[in-house]
Amino acid sequence: MDRAAFAEQLLAEIARTEEAIAGMKAMTGPVSPDNAIGRVSRMDAIQNQSITEAALRKAQEKLDGLRRMQERLDEPDLGSCERCGTEIPMPRMLLMPQSRFCVRCAR
Repeated sequence: MDRAAFAEQLLAEIARTEEAIAGMKAMTGPVSPDNAIGRVSRMDAIQNQSITEAALRKAQEKLDGLRRMQERLDEPDLGSCERCGTEIPMPRMLLMPQSRFCVRCAR
């Protein structure tokens, strides 16, 4: 694994995740009891807000994991499975930065 390339991809993924979080935060504001929308439409808006809030929590967890990964860039065992020691593929490390195991050991 080329650490410089990984660090570059990590920074890009952090930026994308921060941008996604900013967009989700804008959509999670309170749903006002406006008379212009009907009861069903308001319930739908509240449900959509709940879905967005769940996605926001997941994105925040991912961002936290990416930042922890960024702090660990200088560690010699970065990218190695804690159970079997094999190298964890870079796409998996970016997708699931909180994962300390390869796909086989994570099962």
